[in-house]
Amino acid sequence: MSDLTAYVSLFFSAFVSATILPGTSEAALAVMMNEGAGVPALLIVVATLGNVLGSVLNWFLGRFFTNFKDRKWFPIKEAQYDRAVGWFDKYGKWTLLLAWVPFFGDPLTIVAGAMRVHFGFFLLMVTLGKAARYLFVMQAAALILLE
Repeated sequence: MSDLTAYVSLFFSAFVSATILPGTSEAALAVMMNEGAGVPALLIVVATLGNVLGSVLNWFLGRFFTNFKDRKWFPIKEAQYDRAVGWFDKYGKWTLLLAWVPFFGDPLTIVAGAMRVHFGFFLLMVTLGKAARYLFVMQAAALILLE
């Protein structure tokens, strides 16, 4: 796999993983680390960028489309949405640091848009949380490679 293919594949995997669609960006990053594809620091940047942009899409969905949350086609179930709103009400906008958590983070980023969290703050918190997660995955993959 060429480095360009690795970066593009990782970007799209990370982007999709941040939306309500299922994705496996952590596994993709670990495999690429294992295969020596690309520069590790750049892989982290690409994965973080793709994942954050997927969350930005969610923020815009929340900002402009939550009026349709009772419709069948709306991308998250009402129970997930209500749970995320509850977390948001209870713990505040700092929960955006947890936007990387599976099954919870995606609805949380939609709720952030619906609750009109300032976009700059949203971007900072989501980027910090997601970058930290990918750094952890990279470190874990590197430790496994050493064994």
